Amino acid sequence: MKLILIILVLFSASNADAQLPESGTYTYSYCYKEWHSCVNTCTVIINGDSVTVISNEDQSVPKGEVIDKGILMEHTSGKWIIGQRPDDKYARRIGGCGNGPAIIDFKRKRFRGC
Repeated sequence: MKLILIILVLFSASNADAQLPESGTYTYSYCYKEWHSCVNTCTVIINGDSVTVISNEDQSVPKGEVIDKGILMEHTSGKWIIGQRPDDKYARRIGGCGNGPAIIDFKRKRFRGC
């Protein structure tokens, strides 16, 4: 019985990032794929299943510039992405920077850019 309860708790915790956050404005870490680190922040504006990501820092992307904009969708890999069309949830490659739709991590509050 305890084992079943533990499995259910772990399953629900692992799916915690499988839900869209409420509509609103959030500050996320801006993680650079090339540097393998998160060194800046960005503003993430969620309105239903639509999202706009705006730069907060003036480094590789000028402050206030839209970094990405699109539709939030769960990719077949289980990761959340910012797609442009419904077919993007089946994209062979994801990760932004020419590698398909960008990844957004609601649990860790991270946006992965170039």
